[in-house]
Amino acid sequence: MLTLNNLRKTYGNFVAVKGISFQLEPGDIFGFIGSNGAGKTTTIKMLSTLLEPTSGSATLDGYDLEKQPMEVRKRIGYMPDFFGLYDDVKVWEYLDFFATIYGVPSSQRKEVIDNALSLTDLTLKKDSFVQSLSRGMQQRLCLAKCLVHNPSLLLLDEPASGLDPRARSDLKELLLELSRMGKMIIVSSHILPELSDFCNKVGIIEKGELLLFGSVQEIVKGIQSHRQIRAKFIDSADLALSFVAVQPLVAQVKTLNEHELTFDFTGNDEDQAQLLAACVQAGLRPLAFSEESLDLQDVFLSVTTGAVN
Repeated sequence: MLTLNNLRKTYGNFVAVKGISFQLEPGDIFGFIGSNGAGKTTTIKMLSTLLEPTSGSATLDGYDLEKQPMEVRKRIGYMPDFFGLYDDVKVWEYLDFFATIYGVPSSQRKEVIDNALSLTDLTLKKDSFVQSLSRGMQQRLCLAKCLVHNPSLLLLDEPASGLDPRARSDLKELLLELSRMGKMIIVSSHILPELSDFCNKVGIIEKGELLLFGSVQEIVKGIQSHRQIRAKFIDSADLALSFVAVQPLVAQVKTLNEHELTFDFTGNDEDQAQLLAACVQAGLRPLAFSEESLDLQDVFLSVTTGAVN
């Protein structure tokens, strides 16, 4: 388990991170969201023991980040935004080097390396030189390097940076598989729609302050005070608008095009079903009638101002 308790980082009078607190459990994939300069990387560097917090505390599997940094490092796999790869080194040699550093016994290294290659789908590149790999394969190799010592927490700073859509999809599936294995994963990214596809928890940070933390559904529910319904009709949307606009629990009705309209609705599921039935009884002939939810990008834009440190 990872627990942050009022974790804070200052540089003189400048506050980079303002007392962040949250908790993750095995299997959690946490999407850490914020503009450039919001404090994401500073927080991740503190969790990786590369930066010492000014105040507050954090523990990983019961080990304190400040008091027991070497024990924490054994349990962390850190993948920075920009990572170094050694030239004239083969893929398996690269992983063997890091397995040695992490103290993996020589008798176990081949099996550990083969497992990491298999998990990241790099087995066929085992004897390739690292500089010959594509950007996507290099990302997977760096992730494989983070796995050789079987960490409980993965810190991934912009892991999808520079990847094409196929490589990002592969990365998503890999992270989901690692979650099923019980790994805790923190992913900082700007690709918000994709984060909501695989993160079960998200946090939004701005100017060093954690504005929101929780599941996407919980956060959306807390922000969206009403439902937004989108309806499509065979006949004119203007005709439907005149009927829908006077119904109970309906507000802000707008036409989107010749056949579609949208409106705010403050009722529950049963009220929504009754409204649809009323439309049918009035002869409006609806083709589609669905609730539209805020996505992660909508949430981010609604709670942040664009300010940076």
